[in-house]
Amino acid sequence: MASPGQGFEPATGDGPAALTATAGRAAQVRTAYEGLLQIRRTVNGGAGAAVPAPWELRQMPRAVALALEAAGLPPSAVDAEGRRSRTGYRVAAGPPPGGRVEVTWVGPPGGGAALEEQERLGACAAALEPLGWVCLLYRGPRRRRFLEVEPPR
Repeated sequence: MASPGQGFEPATGDGPAALTATAGRAAQVRTAYEGLLQIRRTVNGGAGAAVPAPWELRQMPRAVALALEAAGLPPSAVDAEGRRSRTGYRVAAGPPPGGRVEVTWVGPPGGGAALEEQERLGACAAALEPLGWVCLLYRGPRRRRFLEVEPPR
Protein backbone atom coordinates (compact mmCIF):
# COMPACT_ATOMS: atom_id res chain seq x y z
CA MET A 1 0.00 0.00 0.00
CA ALA A 2 1.16 3.54 -0.67
CA SER A 3 1.74 6.09 2.03
CA PRO A 4 -0.84 8.88 2.25
CA GLY A 5 -0.47 11.27 -0.64
CA GLN A 6 1.31 8.74 -2.89
CA GLY A 7 -1.80 7.42 -4.64
CA PHE A 8 -3.66 4.15 -4.81
CA GLU A 9 -1.85 0.83 -4.52
CA PRO A 10 -3.68 -2.45 -5.07
CA ALA A 11 -3.49 -5.14 -2.41
CA THR A 12 -0.80 -7.70 -3.26
CA GLY A 13 -1.40 -9.83 -0.17
CA ASP A 14 1.72 -8.64 1.65
CA GLY A 15 0.24 -5.61 3.43
CA PRO A 16 -1.67 -5.15 6.67
CA ALA A 17 -5.33 -6.20 6.70
CA ALA A 18 -6.44 -2.84 8.12
CA LEU A 19 -5.45 -0.96 4.94
CA THR A 20 -7.74 -3.02 2.73
CA ALA A 21 -10.64 -2.83 5.16
CA THR A 22 -11.11 0.95 5.20
CA ALA A 23 -14.53 2.40 4.40
CA GLY A 24 -13.47 4.05 1.15
CA ARG A 25 -11.38 1.17 -0.16
CA ALA A 26 -14.13 -0.31 -2.39
CA ALA A 27 -14.62 3.05 -4.10
CA GLN A 28 -10.86 3.45 -4.60
CA VAL A 29 -10.60 -0.02 -6.13
CA ARG A 30 -13.58 0.61 -8.42
CA THR A 31 -12.14 3.94 -9.60
CA ALA A 32 -8.68 2.45 -10.23
CA TYR A 33 -10.15 -0.52 -12.11
CA GLU A 34 -12.39 1.68 -14.26
CA GLY A 35 -9.30 3.77 -15.03
CA LEU A 36 -7.40 0.64 -16.05
CA LEU A 37 -10.17 -0.36 -18.46
CA GLN A 38 -10.32 3.16 -19.91
CA ILE A 39 -6.56 3.17 -20.49
CA ARG A 40 -6.88 -0.18 -22.25
CA ARG A 41 -9.64 1.12 -24.53
CA THR A 42 -7.63 4.25 -25.31
CA VAL A 43 -4.22 2.72 -26.07
CA ASN A 44 -5.05 -0.77 -27.36
CA GLY A 45 -6.84 0.20 -30.55
CA GLY A 46 -9.12 -2.56 -31.85
CA ALA A 47 -8.21 -4.94 -29.00
CA GLY A 48 -9.67 -2.45 -26.51
CA ALA A 49 -10.08 -3.67 -22.96
CA ALA A 50 -9.52 -7.34 -23.94
CA VAL A 51 -5.72 -7.23 -23.55
CA PRO A 52 -3.32 -5.62 -21.08
CA ALA A 53 -2.11 -2.09 -21.81
CA PRO A 54 1.63 -1.42 -22.15
CA TRP A 55 1.89 0.08 -18.64
CA GLU A 56 0.38 -3.14 -17.21
CA LEU A 57 3.15 -5.15 -18.85
CA ARG A 58 5.74 -2.93 -17.16
CA GLN A 59 4.01 -3.25 -13.76
CA MET A 60 2.52 -6.72 -13.96
CA PRO A 61 2.25 -7.51 -10.22
CA ARG A 62 0.41 -4.24 -9.64
CA ALA A 63 -1.95 -4.76 -12.62
CA VAL A 64 -2.74 -8.37 -11.66
CA ALA A 65 -3.33 -7.40 -8.02
CA LEU A 66 -5.74 -4.64 -9.10
CA ALA A 67 -7.71 -7.06 -11.28
CA LEU A 68 -7.98 -9.60 -8.43
CA GLU A 69 -9.00 -7.00 -5.86
CA ALA A 70 -11.55 -5.49 -8.26
CA ALA A 71 -13.01 -8.98 -8.79
CA GLY A 72 -13.73 -9.11 -5.05
CA LEU A 73 -11.17 -11.79 -4.24
CA PRO A 74 -9.65 -11.41 -0.77
CA PRO A 75 -5.97 -10.55 -0.49
CA SER A 76 -3.87 -12.22 2.16
CA ALA A 77 -2.41 -9.94 4.81
CA VAL A 78 0.46 -9.81 7.27
CA ASP A 79 0.64 -8.48 10.83
CA ALA A 80 3.17 -5.99 12.19
CA GLU A 81 5.74 -8.81 12.61
CA GLY A 82 5.32 -9.95 8.99
CA ARG A 83 3.35 -13.12 9.83
CA ARG A 84 0.36 -14.09 7.71
CA SER A 85 -2.80 -12.90 9.45
CA ARG A 86 -5.42 -13.51 6.77
CA THR A 87 -5.95 -16.08 4.03
CA GLY A 88 -6.14 -14.85 0.46
CA TYR A 89 -4.22 -14.29 -2.75
CA ARG A 90 -0.63 -13.11 -2.83
CA VAL A 91 0.79 -11.56 -6.01
CA ALA A 92 4.54 -11.38 -6.62
CA ALA A 93 6.86 -10.99 -9.57
CA GLY A 94 7.88 -14.35 -11.01
CA PRO A 95 11.46 -15.54 -11.09
CA PRO A 96 13.85 -14.06 -13.65
CA PRO A 97 13.95 -13.49 -16.56
CA GLY A 98 10.63 -11.76 -15.80
CA GLY A 99 7.57 -11.24 -17.88
CA ARG A 100 5.30 -13.16 -15.51
CA VAL A 101 3.65 -12.98 -12.13
CA GLU A 102 2.98 -15.69 -9.57
CA VAL A 103 -0.28 -15.77 -7.65
CA THR A 104 -0.40 -18.01 -4.59
CA TRP A 105 -3.15 -18.72 -2.06
CA VAL A 106 -1.66 -18.26 1.40
CA GLY A 107 -2.73 -17.76 4.98
CA PRO A 108 -1.76 -18.19 8.61
CA PRO A 109 -0.14 -21.50 9.56
CA GLY A 110 -2.82 -24.13 10.13
CA GLY A 111 -5.47 -21.91 8.54
CA GLY A 112 -6.35 -24.33 5.73
CA ALA A 113 -5.11 -22.26 2.77
CA ALA A 114 -3.54 -25.35 1.18
CA LEU A 115 -6.87 -27.17 1.20
CA GLU A 116 -8.64 -24.46 -0.77
CA GLU A 117 -5.83 -23.28 -3.03
CA GLN A 118 -6.87 -25.15 -6.20
CA GLU A 119 -10.42 -23.80 -6.10
CA ARG A 120 -9.39 -20.29 -5.10
CA LEU A 121 -6.57 -20.07 -7.65
CA GLY A 122 -9.12 -21.22 -10.23
CA ALA A 123 -11.26 -18.25 -9.22
CA CYS A 124 -8.22 -15.99 -9.64
CA ALA A 125 -7.67 -17.37 -13.16
CA ALA A 126 -11.37 -16.87 -13.94
CA ALA A 127 -11.01 -13.19 -13.00
CA LEU A 128 -7.80 -12.66 -15.00
CA GLU A 129 -8.35 -14.60 -18.23
CA PRO A 130 -11.23 -12.42 -19.55
CA LEU A 131 -8.83 -9.48 -19.18
CA GLY A 132 -6.37 -11.11 -21.57
CA TRP A 133 -3.95 -12.63 -19.07
CA VAL A 134 -2.74 -16.19 -19.69
CA CYS A 135 -2.98 -18.27 -16.51
CA LEU A 136 -1.30 -21.63 -15.91
CA LEU A 137 -1.73 -23.64 -12.70
CA TYR A 138 1.43 -25.40 -11.43
CA ARG A 139 2.61 -27.30 -8.37
CA GLY A 140 5.65 -25.87 -6.68
CA PRO A 141 7.68 -26.63 -3.57
CA ARG A 142 5.94 -28.83 -0.99
CA ARG A 143 3.37 -29.62 -3.72
CA ARG A 144 1.69 -26.24 -3.18
CA ARG A 145 -0.11 -24.88 -6.21
CA PHE A 146 0.52 -21.49 -7.76
CA LEU A 147 -0.83 -19.63 -10.73
CA GLU A 148 1.63 -18.31 -13.28
CA VAL A 149 0.21 -15.25 -15.04
CA GLU A 150 1.67 -14.01 -18.32
CA PRO A 151 0.67 -11.48 -20.95
CA PRO A 152 -0.84 -12.83 -24.17
CA ARG A 153 1.63 -13.79 -26.87
